Amino acid sequence: MLRKMEVPRLYVFVIHALLILSLTGIIMGLLGKSVAINKMFNPSLKIATVAHRGASGYAPESTLASYQLAVRMNADYIEMDLQLTADGEIVVMHDETVNRTTDGRGKVMNLTLAEIKVLDAGSWFNKKHPMYAREEYVYEKVPTLREVFEALGKNTSYMLEVKSPEDNPGLEEKMWALVEQFDLVDHIAVQSFSKDSLKKIREWDKDVPLFQLMWYSRPAHISEASLKEISTYANGIGANFLRINENYVHKVKNAGLLMYPYTVNYQINMSKALEWGADGVHTDYPDRFNEVIDEFSHPNV
Repeated sequence: MLRKMEVPRLYVFVIHALLILSLTGIIMGLLGKSVAINKMFNPSLKIATVAHRGASGYAPESTLASYQLAVRMNADYIEMDLQLTADGEIVVMHDETVNRTTDGRGKVMNLTLAEIKVLDAGSWFNKKHPMYAREEYVYEKVPTLREVFEALGKNTSYMLEVKSPEDNPGLEEKMWALVEQFDLVDHIAVQSFSKDSLKKIREWDKDVPLFQLMWYSRPAHISEASLKEISTYANGIGANFLRINENYVHKVKNAGLLMYPYTVNYQINMSKALEWGADGVHTDYPDRFNEVIDEFSHPNV
């Protein structure tokens, strides 16, 4: 009597895996989408929506109103630019001066927290964007980092930008102390144009996501040597979208780094960034980008 031959389980598993990979390649080719295999099989590598200064297309930038709205719009990160006041407090503001986004004047570093707190950081938005004007934005205040952490806690994640460390000595230490005080180490990423700041933070924590910011005034180029150096201390790169292209994104990704372009506000450009392989974008309109992500992830729906 012939014995029934038993097929090893490992052999069956390998055959099935190869079939799945082959079918995946065919499907990807038909759809014409440059979706990375690891993203399809690893849901933790989701595309990130970074709310640039909050939902700043709809509310005054870098205010609690803008950040709270971004959370309601399901942004993955709220992005905050951090600076020190004259008396050493961390406030959230992009510009070196308060001139553009408040009714005051002067450099942040030359003003005390008390002087900044009396400023109106919302009325300018109502005047500039009458279609989004809201009475509650009048007298909106410049928040401190502590106030944002107190208001939002672990309900979101934070993309913290260390601004001009040469003008804000000790900013990294004070920022990190607050992050630890509020137990938010697992809820933050840090970005900066300063590689020294990022290297300092890497010494404190080997796992916190770090992004090296790049600014290009002409078509972007980055060398293999630069990518190799950045990969020794950072997890990714943020660069101005209008100066990069698909080749730049692929080069960054091939170096094992994440790519988060900024600031992408039109949906046609959001789609282009995803087609190039970007891992997320900074945007003033997190709701728009979430719509684009949904369409990109479900092209036939």
